[in-house]
Amino acid sequence: MTIRIFTTGGTIDKVYFDKKSQYEIGDPQAGGVLERANVCFDYEVTSLLRQDSLDMTDEDRLKIKTAVQSTPEKHIVITHGTDTMIATAKVLEGTPAKTIVLTGSMYPARFRDSDAVFNLGCAVVAVQTLPPGVYIAMNGCIFDPHLSRKNIQLNRFERISP
Repeated sequence: MTIRIFTTGGTIDKVYFDKKSQYEIGDPQAGGVLERANVCFDYEVTSLLRQDSLDMTDEDRLKIKTAVQSTPEKHIVITHGTDTMIATAKVLEGTPAKTIVLTGSMYPARFRDSDAVFNLGCAVVAVQTLPPGVYIAMNGCIFDPHLSRKNIQLNRFERISP
């Protein structure tokens, strides 16, 4: 099994330049994280976008969906900004015979105390073990996009009642 990892930008790939929090989306970090972890599974990383998810458009989401549908891999991880991750997950629903897991981070992967490594690891395990469908892996949990939200005050994802 080869895991296809699509990167789209978001905080996980951000690079900060000064104390005023001036940033830009840097190079995708997922490949480097997996290399340093010395993982023993096959993966391919493809950069689709390099932007903050708040700037993501319907056309960007269509580009992600087209890439997911056209790749031959059946196990797909997408790194994504957390602000609109749920919206993108909902667009990807209905993709047949593929397990798709979106993940991201609240702090850039380049930060020592980032949650990026943990979240990416959770996404990789989830994509290998879950049945086909669309999921979100954040904060040590796997979420249904329709039954979750980002809690900005607590800086984490959480389940909501149906």
